[in-house]
Amino acid sequence: MNEQSVLIVDDEPDIRELLHITLSRMGLDTHGAATLNEALTLVDEIKPDLCLTDMKLPDGNGISLVEYIQAEYPNMPVAMITAHGSVETAITALKAGAFDFISKPIELGGLRNLVSSALQLESGGSEQYSPAEQDLIGEAPAIMELRRQVSKVARSQAPVHIHGESGSGKEVVARSIHNMGPRASGSFIAVNCGAIPPDLMESELFGHKRGSFTGASHDKIGLFQAASGGTLFLDEVADLPLNMQVKLLRAIQEKAIRPIGAAEEQSIDVRLLSATHKDLTQEVEAGRFRDDLYYRINVIDLQVPSLRDRKSDLPQLARHILSRMGDHGSAVDIEASALESLQNYNFPGNVRELENMLERAHALSEGDTITAQDLQFTNVAPRSPHARERKSDREVITGSGPELEAIYGQLESYLEEVERNILAAALEDCGGNRTRTAEKLGISFRSFRYRLKKLGLGD
Repeated sequence: MNEQSVLIVDDEPDIRELLHITLSRMGLDTHGAATLNEALTLVDEIKPDLCLTDMKLPDGNGISLVEYIQAEYPNMPVAMITAHGSVETAITALKAGAFDFISKPIELGGLRNLVSSALQLESGGSEQYSPAEQDLIGEAPAIMELRRQVSKVARSQAPVHIHGESGSGKEVVARSIHNMGPRASGSFIAVNCGAIPPDLMESELFGHKRGSFTGASHDKIGLFQAASGGTLFLDEVADLPLNMQVKLLRAIQEKAIRPIGAAEEQSIDVRLLSATHKDLTQEVEAGRFRDDLYYRINVIDLQVPSLRDRKSDLPQLARHILSRMGDHGSAVDIEASALESLQNYNFPGNVRELENMLERAHALSEGDTITAQDLQFTNVAPRSPHARERKSDREVITGSGPELEAIYGQLESYLEEVERNILAAALEDCGGNRTRTAEKLGISFRSFRYRLKKLGLGD
């Protein structure tokens, strides 16, 4: 196997020497350039496996080199060396197509991680995986464009924000990005930010030391540490409380986290992906999401189409879902009449609702073929909190009788409505006293206030 080569572009001889020594010890062949023009010439001559370039060069800037390499050698990773704290420069480089960035003064451990990831990508270590066929099912123009975008962004380490309606497959897209990239052999850690109580959020993400707070009986590693060398996917990131948004922003910018109770920060090596069904721009305008964090996680933006926008994929999607349901190797089929019925349905719950519907139909069908009669459509809109019907506690919580049928495919909306009804009733029972209500429900006042705000019952 030929020795891999790295082109180092920096007008400071000391920096070039430091990088040369470090990379040579990794068994890499290095070449140096002090100017943009010299770098452009060497790129064409030696076609390095990786390029590391400073932003400021005597005759131009590193962004020009990134753009040239992207246009002429799209499979060549290029990483930007930026000034410490220069977030805008880093984002500009990533948007231009840089694989990743590293800040001065250069931390050698982080440099080695970056170089190893980039060269693994260049060597084609993840080519055996093809999410185009395995994950993102369909041939509609919207899904084909999404597959093309996923293939492109998977090569980068830039933060990607995935947005789309609930149930449209945002986590599937995130997993595809992970599996197609150089971190495929590492962990993929997915966390629903809306499902973690605010009081536990910092400990879950960053970890804690034994004795750092009441109940901390042992050290706990956080999700950032668990995803080291891999990918951390923050689903429903818009649900993060503002105080945690500040800490997440710092972790992203510094590439380091401080567990609760720890004396020192710990370096992190993760690819960050995020998603939400909300409009983050509107959340920023409303003051519920920090604009600086928005620009940091939204370096690359991917839109997942709703199922109703790619109805032509329904037969392929349905058969793919049913292929996983057969017993003892037997295949589950679906009649043309059933597919026609599906085509005429709007699917407010998207692919997740289709999966639930087909699983239910398979359970109710007489054999291994689903008919139109086996399908049950429950396109029932969630009740408005302003037109709330009072029911017994058992009816609200269990959804007994016809209520159970109404929630199929819409579980999240239904559970939010159930929680909204319970909180409103408890608040009314306590005469509007929030502190007393939180105590009676057995949750902290902070958690109670967060739930009220989330469900539109208070500020």
